[in-house]
Amino acid sequence: MNGYRNAFRRAFPYTIPVFTGYIFIGIAFGVMYAEKGYSFLWAILMSVLVYAGSGQYLAVNFFVPGISFLHIIFMTLMVNVRHIFYGISLLEKFNKIGRKRWYMIFALTDETYSLLCTTKIPRDVDAEKFLFAISVLDHSYWILGSAIGAIAGTILPINSQGIDFAMTALFLVIFVEQWFEKKNRIPEVIGVAVALVCLWIFGADNFILPTMIIVIAVLFIGKKRLDEKTLSVDDNKESEVSGTCR
Repeated sequence: MNGYRNAFRRAFPYTIPVFTGYIFIGIAFGVMYAEKGYSFLWAILMSVLVYAGSGQYLAVNFFVPGISFLHIIFMTLMVNVRHIFYGISLLEKFNKIGRKRWYMIFALTDETYSLLCTTKIPRDVDAEKFLFAISVLDHSYWILGSAIGAIAGTILPINSQGIDFAMTALFLVIFVEQWFEKKNRIPEVIGVAVALVCLWIFGADNFILPTMIIVIAVLFIGKKRLDEKTLSVDDNKESEVSGTCR
């Protein structure tokens, strides 16, 4: 038990940026959910059992007449398909964690993935417990933010217009952080270039799906070459960061 206490204590400072982000976007989700007339308990339960971030924002509009079950499945898959690649890069690391790996897989979000890949694990902390602590802390922040927002949205008259931009803003912050963190920026350049081309071809209302399909295909096909490029460019840096994902 002392090992876990130490792991959570040492992991907490690394999760503070996620805490500040998740509290606010969690509050935004809770407010949006409450505005639809649902109990704050459902918002909390959704954050505990679903914990999908952007998927939960999208789901707020699913609970209306006329939305088919197949449409929900398709849109949820498209929004969260990136997690497939997150999981592939962490297979070796998660296999060493034991039964906790099932929760680690469930709790894998963009922000948690970033921390698991870039955080240098302290020498006096068990690596498995440290990574587990990061996942649990991030999840708890999201639940807390959702609870605050849902309760506030139920009690207070809050205008939620534009509040859903909080998730977009968070993704921009993650992108900028990764841009400055990594020396190999080829994946980021591919994503931006494909998005701009698809925006020009398909228009603002229809470019997201083709963009995601093309980016996934390009990264999947060129994964081996990109990994080799990353290793050659970031070799010195990765030797100092024991938690780096490949």
